[in-house]
This record gives sequence, structure tokens and C-alpha cells, in this order.
Amino acid sequence: MTDVASEPEALTDEAILQRFLRTKNQPTGSQTLGFRMVAVNQAERSVEVEFEAKAELLLNPMRQIQGGYLCAMLDECMSVACMVASGMTAVAPTLEMKTTFFRPGQPGKIRGVGKVVKWGRQVAFTEGELFDPEGRTLAKATGTAIPTPFSNYKK
Repeated sequence: MTDVASEPEALTDEAILQRFLRTKNQPTGSQTLGFRMVAVNQAERSVEVEFEAKAELLLNPMRQIQGGYLCAMLDECMSVACMVASGMTAVAPTLEMKTTFFRPGQPGKIRGVGKVVKWGRQVAFTEGELFDPEGRTLAKATGTAIPTPFSNYKK
């Protein structure tokens, strides 16, 4: 009789979604952006998220969402997609990101989509998009990130 180490059971899309929805330890940056996970698709290495852009926190002098916050939302979409692509075993700190803005964001709900285009041992290539409540594109981004196991961050 040989002892065979069992592999951890893969999480379903619904299990990952519920993990995000039930977390008690949401990062403060995610809280500030009003982040909420909406859908997970491991097969496509993608996520759909929602942000609640608060006027009292995120607006510039023109009463539009400041572009840096839109970049943070895009980064969040792409980073969470990386966590999903890893099977919830790794994070992927952003190395670089290029953002294109199409229209100003307004306070309220913003839908985000993040996707991992290629997941490698040393680098991940990502894409993100933000949409207003009418479905119009606000901004798009591409990025590269470094897949890093969660265990590297445990203290």
C-alpha cells in the first residue's frame, strides 16, 4: 500500500463567488472602491465585478470619477481575475498597466470585467474593462503581472 498525497479539491465558480461575497477581510482599497464580485468563470479565466463609486470619495473638481480611481478599479478587475486563474492559490502583483479612457465615469454603479489572456509561470497578461450603467465603455486596460503563491505572503 502506497501513501499518495491527495490533491486539493478544485473550487467551483459558485464556491469562489461565495468566498468573495462572504469575506470578512476585504482589503480597504476594495472597500473604498465599493468592490463587489458578481460572477466568476474559471474556464474563461474571467470575472465580472461591480463598483459603487461614491461621490464623496472619488470625484475630481469636474464632478467625475478621478482617472486614478478608474485605474484602480481596472487593476482590481485584472488582479481578481488572476486569483481565479490560479485556482485561488496565488495573487499577481501588477508590473505594468496601460489604460485608455473613453468617457468620464460618474458616481454610482460601474461594472467591471477582468480577464487573464495568458497565465504563465513567471508572468500573466491581463485585460480589464469598465462600463457605465447604460453599458457604454468607460475605460480599458491591459497589464502584466507576476503570479505569486499566497504562501509567499504568510507571516
